[in-house]
Amino acid sequence: MGRGPFPGPYAVYERSEDNIMAGSSFGNLFKVTTWGESHGAGLGAVVDGCPAGIEIDEEFIQSYLDRRKPGQSEFTTKRSEADAVKIMSGVFEGKTTGTPISLVIENTSQISKDYSNIKDVYRPGHADFGFDTKYGFRDYRGGGRSSGRETAGRVAAGAIAMKLLKGYGIEINAYVTQIGDIAIDRNAFDMEEAKNALCMPDKVAAEKASEYLKRLISEKDSSGAMVECVVTGMPVGIGEPVFDKLDARLAGAIMSIGAVKGIEFGDGFDVVSSRGSENNDEFFMDGDRVCKKTNHSGGILGGMSDGADVIFRAAFKPTPSIYQKQNTVDRNGKEVEIEIQGRHDPIIAPRAVVVVEAMTAITIADLLLMNKSSKA
Repeated sequence: MGRGPFPGPYAVYERSEDNIMAGSSFGNLFKVTTWGESHGAGLGAVVDGCPAGIEIDEEFIQSYLDRRKPGQSEFTTKRSEADAVKIMSGVFEGKTTGTPISLVIENTSQISKDYSNIKDVYRPGHADFGFDTKYGFRDYRGGGRSSGRETAGRVAAGAIAMKLLKGYGIEINAYVTQIGDIAIDRNAFDMEEAKNALCMPDKVAAEKASEYLKRLISEKDSSGAMVECVVTGMPVGIGEPVFDKLDARLAGAIMSIGAVKGIEFGDGFDVVSSRGSENNDEFFMDGDRVCKKTNHSGGILGGMSDGADVIFRAAFKPTPSIYQKQNTVDRNGKEVEIEIQGRHDPIIAPRAVVVVEAMTAITIADLLLMNKSSKA
């Protein structure tokens, strides 16, 4: 063991060949690898295993990236990025060829000097300390690979997965159901209204949340939120019954989004206080179709889709980059005070809605292709 960022039990290996960064790929058959850093020349993704013949173009992928890009409202970072995607391979005459699809998004609005004052300081709520301890160095400019900007590559790849799933009649929609203690009224649910700046399908709740966020901005603070995702048109049997359960794979995919701290399916944690007679979804016949009277399971039984809508919720923590003074330590073990500069969202969830959709699409696309080998 060699030197750590400061003396103590947090030592790291000195030999560079021991400090390997893995884990940038997701999926088995439909495999996505993201690359790039927040303040590097660019970022993007490589999609391997996408079937040939799917109609796709940059305009379609861009429509998803435009939902994630910064600078679109007073509740997002003022960093101005077009997030313009370029398809570098794997598409010919408007259709996928079955070969790896490479997607590139250039960074054009980096202001790395905003981070020079924290290059040796560990920001509260960030990955700085773990990154420095694990690898012996870190890209302090916006968080490097730990930056939320990494998700742009996921969204670009997810758009391709979305197009694949649409061919099977599968649709994915996510939206914000709660910001702070302000939750939507389910009786006023309007998916068209979710096009507002906060992606809340309830106009009144969105207006209240807007005022709440304005107050937090004036107080140099941030807010957490809940994102709900609904998958419709799911065929029965998607997902494998042991380690590759649909809910297990979705949980891993959604929890891999940097700010997500929890996920629940169907009734979620409310099952703790329910009875089996209340929680079980009874089956009935609708013509020649097997259906459920209720959907407490969230569309998943035994790790496989049961034909009902797949429903889950993900809890997003407050943006850790706040402008208040905070106490922390530097990489030499000295206790210091930090005041973060730069351009940061006061809330993560509205821009993350499309990231949730993307990771859901990638997961289901992969399991859908795996399902094709389930029987002769």
